[in-house]
Amino acid sequence: MVPAANLLAFFVAATVLIVIPGPGVLFVIGRALTDGRKAALQSVLGHSLGVLVVLVFVAAGLGAVVAASAIALTVVKIVGALYLMYLGVQAIRDRKSLRAALRAEVEPAQRGRMLRQAFLVGISNPKAIIFFSAVLPQFVDPASGAVAGQMLVLGLVFLVIALVSDSAWALLAGSARNWFARSPKRLEAVGGAGGVMIFGLGASVAVSGTSH
Repeated sequence: MVPAANLLAFFVAATVLIVIPGPGVLFVIGRALTDGRKAALQSVLGHSLGVLVVLVFVAAGLGAVVAASAIALTVVKIVGALYLMYLGVQAIRDRKSLRAALRAEVEPAQRGRMLRQAFLVGISNPKAIIFFSAVLPQFVDPASGAVAGQMLVLGLVFLVIALVSDSAWALLAGSARNWFARSPKRLEAVGGAGGVMIFGLGASVAVSGTSH
């Protein structure tokens, strides 16, 4: 069991880290501007599921190996960055079809696609690997036993905070999109801006690999 003092300290640290917009938040905002609130919320869920997988691997010891290997970390960073850039280009190319998409219901297959895309973004997030492998252990109390279990508990606290924060960003950005959507030209501009944001995010991850 995680000591109460450690849990409180971690809660404060995680909250400060999460509320500052990084790749996870910017990806969700880009989705909201491009595809609307529902797509953004689905992206929040998919991204969180991807990060959860990272957490499980880190708790099992894989995170320490990746964090210690410059080659492994670089591969994860580049793959995630390229995928984000690919999604950004797609959003820019499809911006003219946003007006029709706004009026149509999202098909189940599209929902699955959005979840898969966000999942891949989450599982390839380099900062999640670094955070869970380098920061999480600092709040674990070895004397309390079950170190892996403590890491899972702390990681789940992190994910719950991220779900709340990212969902709030998605709703805010989705509301702004609805206002712009009253004009077809505005909507196309918003779609293009969302695509540029996602592409730029991928480029920044490729250069630094340090944003969440």
